[in-house]
Amino acid sequence: MKLATGTTVITNGTLVDGTGRPPVRDAAVVLTDGKIAYAGPSAGAPPVPTQTERIDARGGTIMPGLVEAHFHPTYFNVAALEDLDIKYPVEYVTLLAAANAKLALECGYTAARSGGSLFNIDVWLKKAIEADICPGPRLASSGREICGVGGLMDWNPDFRKIGMDGLVLLVNGPGEARAAVRKLVKDGVEWVKTYPTGDAAAPDTNDHHTLCMTAEEMNAVVATAHNHGLKVTGHCRATEGIKNALRAGYDAIEHGTFMDDESLELLLKRNVPCVPALYFEYASIERGPEFRMPQKVIDGHKETLEGGAESARKILKAGGKLGMGGDYGFAWNPHGDYARELTFFVRYVGFSPMEVIQCATNNGADILGRGHEIGTLEAGKLADVLIVDGDVLADISILENRTRFIAVIQGGIVKAGRHA
Repeated sequence: MKLATGTTVITNGTLVDGTGRPPVRDAAVVLTDGKIAYAGPSAGAPPVPTQTERIDARGGTIMPGLVEAHFHPTYFNVAALEDLDIKYPVEYVTLLAAANAKLALECGYTAARSGGSLFNIDVWLKKAIEADICPGPRLASSGREICGVGGLMDWNPDFRKIGMDGLVLLVNGPGEARAAVRKLVKDGVEWVKTYPTGDAAAPDTNDHHTLCMTAEEMNAVVATAHNHGLKVTGHCRATEGIKNALRAGYDAIEHGTFMDDESLELLLKRNVPCVPALYFEYASIERGPEFRMPQKVIDGHKETLEGGAESARKILKAGGKLGMGGDYGFAWNPHGDYARELTFFVRYVGFSPMEVIQCATNNGADILGRGHEIGTLEAGKLADVLIVDGDVLADISILENRTRFIAVIQGGIVKAGRHA
């Protein structure tokens, strides 16, 4: 991805740098050749060349670009599990993924981690973004997901004889689990996504208290992935599934819904990040009837929402690492609504706006493995900056409104917003 050349100075705004430090009023941020040269009080800003581009923050907020830590660019208008894999051909899904990546960037998300991909498209989407073929967040890619036979993602009965090659690799035992990871190694993924547990979406066979992989399968996945330098994450709702993942050596946990004290201790011991993805649960409850979602499924989402919120509070209070993002691309939780997750964590879960912003920037960058490059506005890091017309610490819901973005900057180049 190209970096800007020359110098840009952002002034007349409040700096929220992503570290959790107090905001800096009347701040200045100096960008030089695509990197941050200075971020702090205007009075302490270094001299800049005569030929310097200037951006007026209009009294608003200067903050790091947001990080979507559970991104499904290949998901589109999913209303049921059957919509995954067989609803659209790979050619159309590829175009949808590129459009969703562009949308995410326009929504202020300058980086993202794939939470699972149809047809391994995210691997190639990342390459296209890095080559400036199409705009989008800096992407950490995953590919087809791994699930035990008969588990949550194995919804397709054998008698249909239509396969599930686009979405999932089904495994029976540790040998097949190792083979599945090796396929993903060849495909070039960075993250291996698995399904240790079920979900409210399948209340009769694989609900949110059901295990969908054995501990032996999970151990085999981790050992093989780590041998090849890949990281492993998993859809973990049931308590025992969370523990199995953490004992196996997972590098992240998706959802972490029903976390007891033992799970929390295992999480903290290795500082494993968790991405709760709670707005998805809320949207499922609120809009489920509109999409004829069975009451049994809605009731399950109510339980997972309450459990997930309590687990998130436990993790934050204990000093654990949380990322923001989750499961956009469903009919009731569409792409473009990403920042609703941030508002939800403030208004319903009880986090402070500063805590949420730190989770959505600094922590997200760490989860991507790029905390040394992005996630905070500090000298030496890449100039991924979001300038917002308004005080996001007073009203975080401003981040839901793209018309309030003065500039979305990636590598020092303005990619979206009024200044684009």
